[in-house]
Amino acid sequence: MQNLPPSSAPPPPPPNRLGPLLLYFLNRLRVYLKHLIRRVLPPVGIERQAEVILKLRESSAPDFDFFVLVVLSCMIATFGLLINSAATIIGAMLVAPLMSPILGLGLASIKGDTKLLRDAATALARGAALAVLISVLITWTNALLPFISLQDLPVEVLSRTRPTPFDLGVALAGGLAATFALIQPQLSAALPGVAIATALMPPLCTVGIGLALGRWDVAGGALLLFITNAVTIAASAILLFFVMGFNPPGRSAEGGLPRSLLVSLGLTGLLLLPLGYQSYRFVVEANQNRAISQVVQEEVAALGGEVTDIDWQDSGSALDVDVAILTPQNLRYADIVALQESIAARLQRPVRLRVNQILAARLDPRIPPTRTSTPTLGPSPAVTDTPRPSATFTATASCTPTATVTPTSTPTETPTPGLAVIWRVAGEGIFLRARPGLDQARIGFLPAGSLVTVLYGYEIVDGWVWIEVQDAEGRVGWIPQYNANPVTATPTRGP
Repeated sequence: MQNLPPSSAPPPPPPNRLGPLLLYFLNRLRVYLKHLIRRVLPPVGIERQAEVILKLRESSAPDFDFFVLVVLSCMIATFGLLINSAATIIGAMLVAPLMSPILGLGLASIKGDTKLLRDAATALARGAALAVLISVLITWTNALLPFISLQDLPVEVLSRTRPTPFDLGVALAGGLAATFALIQPQLSAALPGVAIATALMPPLCTVGIGLALGRWDVAGGALLLFITNAVTIAASAILLFFVMGFNPPGRSAEGGLPRSLLVSLGLTGLLLLPLGYQSYRFVVEANQNRAISQVVQEEVAALGGEVTDIDWQDSGSALDVDVAILTPQNLRYADIVALQESIAARLQRPVRLRVNQILAARLDPRIPPTRTSTPTLGPSPAVTDTPRPSATFTATASCTPTATVTPTSTPTETPTPGLAVIWRVAGEGIFLRARPGLDQARIGFLPAGSLVTVLYGYEIVDGWVWIEVQDAEGRVGWIPQYNANPVTATPTRGP
């Protein structure tokens, strides 16, 4: 038999000791953290666990009391959103019963309780649908019988249409606080504060308002906020229930993480994707808005004017900018062209500029009027009861203030502008527009109860009757006639 040459294969590598060593340290760290958590948060006894389960079973069941509280809290929250009242919305949060079904979902997921899971999910789904329906009906009723004029969406509504990762953090902390206060009987007084922080009912009512007004962006943003709050609160509840010893039957506390906890944490992580994208869009929009406002204000200040309002839209091919300017003198066409070119040069993109000019006199009480010495010819301007005959009139130079023209009444009848008071507004007041229409530039703000002078302009735009008015600061603009209540002047006898 022929002898084969010895094998030329390389020798096997030495065993890698880094992997087992790393696993050993990780295991020791896990054991240390588990003992530390157990020392800080000791497991809850069987009796207290039974009390918590019984309490959540009762509060998570969709019974008559649950739906009554849903209806009442939804009405309070919708009214508070429409009238832009933060205090009213806080009252709705205290009445809303939606926190209990979400905590019930967390407990049912960790304990494997099918009945509790079904009852809590049914209560949450029915309560959310009922809240959206009621808010839609209230908004439609207000549109038919406009108790509140919704020219612009209130701030309380808009604030719930742009969720961010900070809202997820609030929901996470709120869910942990609510679960911990539920487990510890001496901390039950903290639950109302948690209900205010997590804010479950106002986003649902905002969804209904957006649907009723046809604003899908408002409804979509508010729905994302509600889903974020609900999923994150449930995930935090599952986590804390697991840490406090609420384990499934037949599973010891020393076992690994339950599957329900992993699923809920995964869903919470997925919510970071749309929230992060929303935050990125808001940051980009805010930076762009700040850059445009800064450039426009600096260029207008170079012309001697002052910007009172800026609205801009990106049409793709150019940037449409509407700006209202307070100026002490009329701007020429060449000034506006130069202003548009300078703004476009600084922003590095085409700009279509539209300027609403407001003439205003600049007065400073610290600077008194100056006296000028002017020669006057003729008799003294003083009026006396008995005329004094004089032979001649001599020209005398005296330092007197410049004569001003004083208005005198004429016997002809001319229409006199009337006074009106601002009323029936949503929130604190309405905006004074440069031209008739809700999409026109804002040149001022008129608080509720302020007086305006009704001028002679009268137009119908977008189904609204618009009138021309002048406010106490001398600004002339347009407001809906619906918001102006005429003031009847009392006739007095004059000279």
